[in-house]
Amino acid sequence: MRGYFGRKTAFVAALLATTSMAMAEDVEVLHWWTSGGEAAALNVLKQDLAAKGIGWVDMPVAGGGGEAAMTTLRARVTAGDAPTAVQMLGFDIQDWAEQGKLANLDAVATEEGWDKVVPAALQAFSKYDGHWVSAPVNVHSTNWVWANKSILDGLGIAQPTTWEEFVAAMQKVKDSGKTALAHGGQPWQDATMFDGVVLSVGGVEFYKKAFVDLDPAALGSDQMVEVFNRMATLRSFADDNFSGRDWNLASAMVINNEAAFQIMGDWAKGEFLKAGKVPGKDFLCFRVPGTQGDVSFNSDQFAMFAQTDPAAQAAQAEMARAIMAPSFQSAFNVVKGSVPARTDVPNDAFDDCGKQGMKELADASANGTLVGSIAHGHANKAAVKNAIYDVVTANFNGETDAKTAVANLVSAVEAAK
Repeated sequence: MRGYFGRKTAFVAALLATTSMAMAEDVEVLHWWTSGGEAAALNVLKQDLAAKGIGWVDMPVAGGGGEAAMTTLRARVTAGDAPTAVQMLGFDIQDWAEQGKLANLDAVATEEGWDKVVPAALQAFSKYDGHWVSAPVNVHSTNWVWANKSILDGLGIAQPTTWEEFVAAMQKVKDSGKTALAHGGQPWQDATMFDGVVLSVGGVEFYKKAFVDLDPAALGSDQMVEVFNRMATLRSFADDNFSGRDWNLASAMVINNEAAFQIMGDWAKGEFLKAGKVPGKDFLCFRVPGTQGDVSFNSDQFAMFAQTDPAAQAAQAEMARAIMAPSFQSAFNVVKGSVPARTDVPNDAFDDCGKQGMKELADASANGTLVGSIAHGHANKAAVKNAIYDVVTANFNGETDAKTAVANLVSAVEAAK
């Protein structure tokens, strides 16, 4: 009899699993990947899920930093209508998990061995109270410069390796009549440049002390005055029409020979690749001068919101499994410009910038020089991040000088803690 019941239990379990898979038809996905390169990368995931019989209900909310998407998400959750999956960054994941809104992905994570292949720096955001609540899609880093090689070659400019060389290069471009620095005047873009500038001034130790530990002395230091002075220098090399420009339009200026440089996360590479440009031939990728060896990172993850419908739960599990598959991690990140969230993915399919990014990420992780992005919610919670945005953008737009910005930064961070 025990054998009969054992066989019957196994049969029922298999039937339920099959039924669950059959029911796993759709995922409604809220995201902000709307640029050409991002949409191409997202299509890799859509196709992967379609091959598994899972439909994709698209809910894009434009806005490169994700603020508009998070506003939409709050409204959906308040109305009791949470999407099945949401693109999310850093501390936002932890905030929603703390509210008890996210699904538990431990079963899939254990089955697939995520603990062994996802770096601890990412797991700090993927897990809450020891439980997996999101699936990391990639690792981006923000302290990159993208450069138009033909403009630099035409002006006899070598790839700059120090801040002083970078300023001299931008001045030479400006003197030639072209735009030196392509930039989009949106708070998250200003803050993305700020990541690299902070590292260029004081390195990882200063970065952590000021923007992870929120030490008032570091926030109010002479080094921070120099940070804001360097931001003003960058502002002097942007064109007069930068205000409100989307980041991918700034990338297009470099792609189309209208500007020499852009400081932007490595998602920018997706725009260059979609335009048919080749690393080393048409464009250069290098760290913000003065930050070589340091990496400020953020990781796009898909957080799964708790669902009661078994079909939705099954679809979430399949989506999480698909996201973390090594084949998908390679295919997606090759297109996206980022690097895999798994440490066991070969770099064979990646271009030179991708291989460089993977090596630098691994080295920074090993050397203790990998830090969470201030701009992208991996250094502190949203309230502090937004307070920093306000100060950085006011200064970048010429509303405050460096010393005033530093004083404002100290008080704004203190109030937001």
